[in-house]
Amino acid sequence: MNSNTSPSFPVVGLHVDLRVQVMPMPALRRLARDIASLGYNTMVMEWEASFPFRRHAVISNGFAYTEEEVAGFVKYCRELGLSVIPVQQCFGHVEYILRHERYAALREDRKDLCQICPRRERPALEVFGEIFEEIARLHPSPYLHIGGDETYLLGRCERCRKKAEKEGLSALYVDYFRRIASRVSRMGKVPMLWADMLLRHPDAADKMPKETVFVDWNYGWPIDRFGDPRRLPRDRFSFWGAAALRSSPDNHWITCWKRHFDNFRDYVPYARKTGFEGILLTSWSTSGAYGYEWNSERDVTELLPIRRVYPLVGHRVLLAAFARAVWQHAPLNGEEFIMEYGEERFGLARSGGRRLAEALFLGELEARSDHWGAAALLATRACRILTGLQPKRHAAEFRHFLLMAELRRHHLQFRHVEEACHRTDFTNKRIPGVVAKLNPLMKEIPALAKRFATLNAGEIYPAEMELENNYRFGKLRALHARMAREGRRTGSPA
Repeated sequence: MNSNTSPSFPVVGLHVDLRVQVMPMPALRRLARDIASLGYNTMVMEWEASFPFRRHAVISNGFAYTEEEVAGFVKYCRELGLSVIPVQQCFGHVEYILRHERYAALREDRKDLCQICPRRERPALEVFGEIFEEIARLHPSPYLHIGGDETYLLGRCERCRKKAEKEGLSALYVDYFRRIASRVSRMGKVPMLWADMLLRHPDAADKMPKETVFVDWNYGWPIDRFGDPRRLPRDRFSFWGAAALRSSPDNHWITCWKRHFDNFRDYVPYARKTGFEGILLTSWSTSGAYGYEWNSERDVTELLPIRRVYPLVGHRVLLAAFARAVWQHAPLNGEEFIMEYGEERFGLARSGGRRLAEALFLGELEARSDHWGAAALLATRACRILTGLQPKRHAAEFRHFLLMAELRRHHLQFRHVEEACHRTDFTNKRIPGVVAKLNPLMKEIPALAKRFATLNAGEIYPAEMELENNYRFGKLRALHARMAREGRRTGSPA
């Protein structure tokens, strides 16, 4: 395949989320080259705090790119046949902005910093108007994605509640966003929004500017999860679709491979049949929800992401599978695709490709607390299958599969031990047995952390690598420390 337009979708794009796991520029360029070779023609970049803001410089974080890097990347993508559409959230998912005192007056809630108050549209328009201009200056794309998803605090503050009671939540949402979208239109850009909130609250949808593009995202659930899509006027607005490469319940210890393959199988034909004009593959580095570390009642010290996932580099098979699903008219068969991928990409025999599919699909969903042991056995089986396969090509990519399986096995074995500590019959007399089971898991941590750092070198920054490993093994280390300390305090051998 090449970067020509898909026969079904003029736009085939990969969404890249840089909220955490900021990718060094060489890694971004490698990714751009790869997806261009697979047939994508668009990248949708959610730069967030990695963007080099000028007038709002306090927003940019320590991993922010320079303007020259962003402009150079956009130019490089254009040479590859990729258009780059920027995403700038301006309603929900703005913790990284509202954490700063400069923007505190825009908060919908004093303690939950995820959302702008839509009744403060004038100062919000001033802030985001300036931000949009900076982003547009570096992105010649005709589109500007302005977010709009998961604004779950709608109607929380008193001013918003009164408007919602009088006019409805849809009017509260739309009255804010039509002003934002109109500002984007006056800049000569086509505004794009995620469609979920208007599907939930469609009553005032016809007030949105006609040129607005809505992106209907679906990651493997019923089509009407957010609301009946037929309630939005498709003769008035353009619609794109979006599936997912990394999304809930993916986390540090599991990628739900089968769920994603099934998502491609079911949703791409739906988007084609429905006449969507573009289709995206989203790749979320975190859930987008945060906890907060507060220095005082007003001062936020740090945002604590709820749920992290394995870096994007470990999921190339899904990038390729989505491209196949888009370019072929028959629904994607995930197992068949993995077998073909194993043969073509890794040089495995047909039977090896089948074993690869078996290993990826083992233990798909997070186990219940009373089944940790059984889930750990499945993960162990997946590790054995992958260890027995010998790729002839692209061995580094294959090693990501094995490491992900090993991390899952390690995590589930820990959860199985941890579960014993929460039984009603657990007393300090059982501490030695718990510590004895935790000790070998503790000994595995340095090797697993080193493998993670080695395989992902150059894909995320070393400082984030350390954060990832601290997050991944933190709960195990904490339980081991508590049990060992309690054992010493009570005199129980540990």
